Amino acid sequence: MVGSLTLGAVPSILDHAPLTRGGESNRLHVTKSAPCPPPSLSLVIPAYNEAARISDTVSAVLAFLAAQPYPTELILVDDGSVDGTADLSRAALTGTVATKIVTIPHSGKAVAVRAGMAAATLDQVAFCDADLATPLSFVNELRRALADGADIAIGSRQGVGARRLGEPFYRHVMGRVFNWLVRGLVLPGIQDTQCGFKLFRRDVAEEILGRALLYAVPHRLAGPRVTAFDVELLAIARHLGYRIAIIPVVWTYGERSKVHPLRDTWQNGRDVFQVRLNLWRGRYH
Repeated sequence: MVGSLTLGAVPSILDHAPLTRGGESNRLHVTKSAPCPPPSLSLVIPAYNEAARISDTVSAVLAFLAAQPYPTELILVDDGSVDGTADLSRAALTGTVATKIVTIPHSGKAVAVRAGMAAATLDQVAFCDADLATPLSFVNELRRALADGADIAIGSRQGVGARRLGEPFYRHVMGRVFNWLVRGLVLPGIQDTQCGFKLFRRDVAEEILGRALLYAVPHRLAGPRVTAFDVELLAIARHLGYRIAIIPVVWTYGERSKVHPLRDTWQNGRDVFQVRLNLWRGRYH
């Protein structure tokens, strides 16, 4: 059944048998408990005017999640689309279980991701873009990083093993200049904060979102809006001492990308400076 919302480790246990008396010696019989099941996963997908591909996206995501050996849920957030994205999503999810659609007034990707993460109920929460620019198979690469002790795992389009497919040269230059700014002001050592493919322990996500200030109050927008929301999440995570794993991924540039080179570059730069100011002022304590 499809849910619909409208928004403005278990420790191992040893069973100890009683000590026996008599015979050769007293012995403690210990039976180990069964291994803990793998953590469950909530997958959040924000969508704004994605009617042209949302049905295919939902089908691909459901097939991927159904093939996993752990419990999952899909949370699709419709960011006030005006092209029928929400209706097409409901149709694609008819008859499915562990799925929900969250609808919000159009407020931008950051607000949509926040709404989806807030609606997550399982052990881990991931988000990815509706164009599936990074193959879903990398979800399990990120999960392995959490199993190895990380609190957050992020896909990166930079570094050994990462690949960018079809990206225009000007977009690559823009991205590298922006990352130079991010590394210089806020997150040294992280070569890609903007890849829309990230995984959090849910308790960690809840603590970070509880402290995040950018886009905490939704504002209605006209047209798509891409922001540096990810930078703030990672800055708060580092400030709180959480471990961030960086996983190289394959990423394909989408011809229908909603990034506006001038407007979004200006907005992202403002976001980064605001995060820096918030850190200096101690606003994330």
